[in-house]
Order: sequence, then C-alpha cells, then structure tokens
Amino acid sequence: MKGYVWAALAVAACTAAGLALRERIDPVNIAMLFLLAVMVIALHFSRGAAIATALAAVSVFDFVFVPPYYSFAVNDGQYLVTFGIMLTVGLVISGLAESARNAARARAALSVEAETERVRSALLSSISHDLRTPLAVMSGASSSLAERGEQLAPAERRALAESIFKQSRDMAEVMGNVLQMTRLETGAIELKRDWASLGEIAGSALDRLAGRLAQHRVMLDLPADLPLVRVDATLIEQVLGNLLENAARHTPAGTLVRLRAARRDAELVVSVEDFGSGLPPEDFKRLFAKFHRGGGEAAGGGIGLGLAICRAIVLLHRGRIWAEQLPGGGTAFRFTLSVDQAPQPPAEEA
Repeated sequence: MKGYVWAALAVAACTAAGLALRERIDPVNIAMLFLLAVMVIALHFSRGAAIATALAAVSVFDFVFVPPYYSFAVNDGQYLVTFGIMLTVGLVISGLAESARNAARARAALSVEAETERVRSALLSSISHDLRTPLAVMSGASSSLAERGEQLAPAERRALAESIFKQSRDMAEVMGNVLQMTRLETGAIELKRDWASLGEIAGSALDRLAGRLAQHRVMLDLPADLPLVRVDATLIEQVLGNLLENAARHTPAGTLVRLRAARRDAELVVSVEDFGSGLPPEDFKRLFAKFHRGGGEAAGGGIGLGLAICRAIVLLHRGRIWAEQLPGGGTAFRFTLSVDQAPQPPAEEA
C-alpha cells in the first residue's frame, strides 16, 4: 500500500512540475520527468507499484500534456513510443530491483544462519571444554572419598571436599552466565531501578569476590561526594564483579587492581583498572563479543561471556562501556551511568 501512495505522490509532483515548465520545455522533456518517477518507484517499491506508476504517468501525460489537451486522443504517433518506453522501463527496473532485494534477503538469511551456527558451535565448544575439566576433577575426588575416604587423613579429605565444592561452583557460574546472556538478549530481564550508592554496590561486589581477589592488591578510589545513581543495583554489582574478576584472572598475583569512579557532567564514569601486561591492540575490538576469550582466560576458566554480559547490562541502563590501554601498561575497563536528580528528603514537620 505504501508503494502505491508514493506512486500517486510522485505522479502528482511530476504533473505540478510539468505544468510549471510547460511554456519553457517540449512535451517530450516533460515525459522525462514522469519517466524519472517511474524509475524511482520501481527501485524502491514493488513491481505492482512500478506498473501503477507507469500507467498513471502515461495517462496523466497523455491527458494534460499531449495535444489535444485534456483528452486521451493522440495525434502524434511518436508519443505512443514514449508511452511504451515508460511501461518497459518500469517493468525492467522493477524486475531488476526485485531480484536485487531477493538476493539481499537471501544473503541476510545466510548470514544469520551462519552466525547462529557459529554461536551454537562456540557455545557447545566452550561449555564442553569448561564442564569437562570440573566434571573430571569432581569424579576423581568423589571416587577417592567413596572408595578410601576412611583411609585418608582429615586434611586430605578436606582438600578433596573443597575441590568438589570449587569445581561445582565453577560449573554453576558457567551455566549461570549462559542463562544470563540468554535472558539479556531475549529481553526477559526487566530493570528494577532504585536509588543506590555506588560505594555500597562496590562493597557488595568486593565481599562476594574476596576469595578471587585474595592474591591481588585492591585499591578503591571512590570520592565521598559521589551522587546516588538510579540503577538496578544487583545488575550493576554483577558488572563490577565481572570486571574485577576479569582483571584478577588476566594479571599475575600480587599486581594492583583499582576500582575508581568520578562524575563527568551528567554521567558517572566507573573504571576497573589492572596493571598487568596489557592487551594486544586487535583485542580491543573484540573484547565485548560473545565467547571471546582473551589471553590467559582459557587457562583461568570462563567461556567468554563475562564482558558480553557487562556490555548488555550497561546498554540496558543506556550507558556506554569500553576498554582502553593505560599509559604505563595495563588495561582500564570503563562504563558510564547517568546521573539523575535525586529526590529531596521531605521537610521535617515543626
């Protein structure tokens, strides 16, 4: 329907232009205006709209611009050739345009199918890799406890039990990341915004990751006058946790991990900085892609969804997230949160 509306508008515009130029140019040149309208409609809309444009253009041109005027009679046979050319051009161009659109749709479908297959293969490969090792460890430890647990020293039994617990926790995190990414991509997560302090959110993330960060020096640089932010605190805590864990995983033990924040105009810029060896320049383009595993991540666990989840959560909050190289070496992951006007507390009653 849209194509036919544009066809009518195009013919009307050509008619108005032709009437304005009628005293200055020959009728054949006016016919070129209608031919241009046929070409434009044929390129952008369906074949039916192109044919309708050609028929309307021929009819209007004959009725208004061909002697005898305001009659469909034609005294000069050359105009019949003009009419035939208009119809032919409309049919040919609409056919070519339709073929091009079909080819583009086919390429898009193939691209989507290829991307789906790539994601499926990457997911299966990553999950199978990251689940196989924990399962093997859990199987070995549990079989040792079942077969000769009473013969083992208490310290050995405790070490085997801790190993089972750690591996089961890692497996739960892998599956949790997959489910979280699926929910974010399908729009199944609804933000539960409320006013929160970034310092409290950061404290919760650090408490949860105390064991993971035990081998690193953690520095907090959060000014006391930071404004409150209206966010989903649980999701922002997950962003901070993923970035802190990522920094710990990719840097040697004992190196510094710094969490800082600063207000910049109407935004709060939050940064998680590590001071390791840094990343290759080509890695910065793919850091937040699904299943991308940077250097060292494969050895340290993870299926390459942590940063992709961070990006999805920040985008849900209408913020930005990026990574940049630090001048002295190392990498900074930064994201922004909008700073809104916080509600004023009610005045105390006299």
